[in-house]
Amino acid sequence: MTAKAYCQQLLENVKEKHQDKPEFIQAVSEFLTSIVPYLDEHQEIIDRNVVDILLEPERIIQFRIPWQDDRGVWQVNLGYRVQYNSALGPYKGGIRFHPTVNESIVRFLGFEQIFKNALTFLPIGGGKGGSDFDPKGKSEAEIMRFCQSFMTELQKYIGPDLDVPAGDMGVGAREIGYFYGQYKRLNQYEPGVLTGKPVSMWGSYARPEATGYGLLYMTENTLAAHSDTIQGKRVLISGKGNVGYNAAVKARELGAVVVGISGSSGAVYNENGINFDTLKDMIDNRKDFSDMERSPGSEFVEAKSIFMLDKPFDIALPCATQNEIDEEVANNMIKQGVKYVLEGANMPTYDQAIQLFKENEIIFVPGKAANAGGVAVSALEMSQNSQRLQWTFEEVDSQLKDIMENIFDLISETARRYSEEGNYTAGANIAGFMRVVDAMQMQGLV
Repeated sequence: MTAKAYCQQLLENVKEKHQDKPEFIQAVSEFLTSIVPYLDEHQEIIDRNVVDILLEPERIIQFRIPWQDDRGVWQVNLGYRVQYNSALGPYKGGIRFHPTVNESIVRFLGFEQIFKNALTFLPIGGGKGGSDFDPKGKSEAEIMRFCQSFMTELQKYIGPDLDVPAGDMGVGAREIGYFYGQYKRLNQYEPGVLTGKPVSMWGSYARPEATGYGLLYMTENTLAAHSDTIQGKRVLISGKGNVGYNAAVKARELGAVVVGISGSSGAVYNENGINFDTLKDMIDNRKDFSDMERSPGSEFVEAKSIFMLDKPFDIALPCATQNEIDEEVANNMIKQGVKYVLEGANMPTYDQAIQLFKENEIIFVPGKAANAGGVAVSALEMSQNSQRLQWTFEEVDSQLKDIMENIFDLISETARRYSEEGNYTAGANIAGFMRVVDAMQMQGLV
């Protein structure tokens, strides 16, 4: 069987078996399409049906999370942990709190995490988790009680050498602190069981900044490879959360002009660059984006996507959530002159949009490479916890910068070797796949 036919058959099997999981099917489709050139040279992987094994997680844990709201009424949510692949190390991946979380979401996130983690060359496997709990509108006490109930069940399945969760959308240092407090009550003092902890609890310096900063280090390397520089480039960012905000901070530090950033209520745009003091105040005090209109030259815009604005820009950094860039949005981005698209979120771009970027010679770097900085520093936090040490911000940031440079070099060279030069999606998927499959075969898992 040819590699193309093999991958097509696997995709059809996934579609039939998981027809109720569109995000997972989308992630698998993009992956299988891009690894064909590698499989063409490795018939033994096809003969042993290794990819079929890789497509299914080692285990999926689903559980109920009962918790009491401030009125004394009991509520219940669903919790998940997908322990996808441990060939390279303990499962590693975040926990997401959002109403959209379901098995399809955590499957796709866990699947992507396998290859993202492999690209860092750190000893971590892939996993992901979360709940359909919505933190918005909840009191501090309600969030604490929910986190404690979540961890009461999750703690049965995690450990510093088994599965090390971190934060994700809706889960920051506050929630990780509550998780760890409950874990410690039920087990013992073991800081290495979670990453993304507050610094005072043996968390790592630079962890909150890592995904956003790493995204900009990847942007720097990408532009340099195309004989370009980030200096003076106009940047649009979707998402004002941890990733988007820190990406904006680092972009400005590197000499770019952040002309727009968006949140769930809309976007703010300023052709001369947004006011960062106002942005920080708005985020710290949970104000609405419309408050930024007070800044000279700024305007608040309600739009389907910040990338639908009729405004010119050079670099797009989608940092909000999955599937925010479809064909319509991609066409407008091309119309406005975008040259580079680097994913700060996980799978924010539909396959059709990626194809449009390719056809129009827009440089595109997928999330599994571009946003790997967060999990890279999480793995560094694991190292610090094992040594009972805490490195300085500068030490961690320096290692992060080196890791992102190494990832770019790896995906660039792999794309050149197995696909057309500059196809960073193929480069990232093949490079990550090679590491994981080699480890699986050496361990006798096939």
